[in-house]
Amino acid sequence: MTELLRQLIATPSFPREEKAACDLLEQWMQAHGLQPLRKGNNLMLQADCNGGEPTDGDRRKPLLLLNAHIDTVRPAASYTRDPFSPDIEGDRLYGLGSNDDGGSLIALLKVYCHLAATRQPYRLCFTATAEEEVSGRGGVEMLLPDLGAVSLGIIGEPTRMQMAVAEKGLMVLDCTAHGKSGHAARNEGVNALYEALPDIERLRTWRFPKVSPYLGEVKTSVTMIQAGTQHNVVPDSCTFVADVRSNGMYTNAELLDLIRGELRCDVTARSTRLNASHIEENHPAVMRARELGIPLFGSPTTSNQSVLPFPTVKIGPGDSARSHTADEYICLSEIAAGIDTYIRLLDGLNIQTL
Repeated sequence: MTELLRQLIATPSFPREEKAACDLLEQWMQAHGLQPLRKGNNLMLQADCNGGEPTDGDRRKPLLLLNAHIDTVRPAASYTRDPFSPDIEGDRLYGLGSNDDGGSLIALLKVYCHLAATRQPYRLCFTATAEEEVSGRGGVEMLLPDLGAVSLGIIGEPTRMQMAVAEKGLMVLDCTAHGKSGHAARNEGVNALYEALPDIERLRTWRFPKVSPYLGEVKTSVTMIQAGTQHNVVPDSCTFVADVRSNGMYTNAELLDLIRGELRCDVTARSTRLNASHIEENHPAVMRARELGIPLFGSPTTSNQSVLPFPTVKIGPGDSARSHTADEYICLSEIAAGIDTYIRLLDGLNIQTL
């Protein structure tokens, strides 16, 4: 598995450019007797987990999904090493994508191979998917029609094997305040920039009442503003951008309706699909994590959880603080410990009642 990860590190796999890495992973699976379904640059494996003794009830068992992504961000300019050179120094494996998301990818693939050969109270699916770093539609969503109903998703991301039971969503809003142009030297026109100020102040100070125990409040930040054409013309239009991080207590569509009801300007969402996620406190996966002493937390960063319409948790080897940084690395001991923790978390997990 380490050698597979080294080969993946050596194969550039930027969003929407994952073909070579997907080819490599597909060929590895086929060479090891696996039969992946491929759609675009996404791969899927499925197993009944019947321990070699099929029964009539296998297809009625709930489905457990394991997911990790194969794409990486582009290397930071401050790299001091070759980002595509998978060098091992002591316990560390360096290289772009080693931590985000290579460690989770090979750990979950190893776990799939282990659990698929055993009898479990669920059917098992492993997916290696594209375009996660840009939340692209050519990623995990392409496989949803082939999955059918999923009872639980395990999303592999570097969390130091702590379990994210909630994850913030994202919505970007384009807002436009309108005025009337005029000469700046005379008392004429309606300054659209001034018209925008009350709405900007409202977004700065507004507190949504529903607060998540893991993610806290909805976070809204105005991050860009544009108005005017020259110094002596009163602007008739002012546009600004708001970054909204949802907390799982509202859908993005609900937040959009609330914000539109509060502001005077025109508000358009670029997308409402990247919703926050949260899982119930009494979910069997959460209860098993507590039994194992796995810390629970709320994640501020988005992942494939945001586009999956079923319960998910995010957990994987490595450290999110290393993601998207120069000289990225993962410790081989982290991957080994992650495989062990995944198996203890999932072996015999009863999700039949979900």
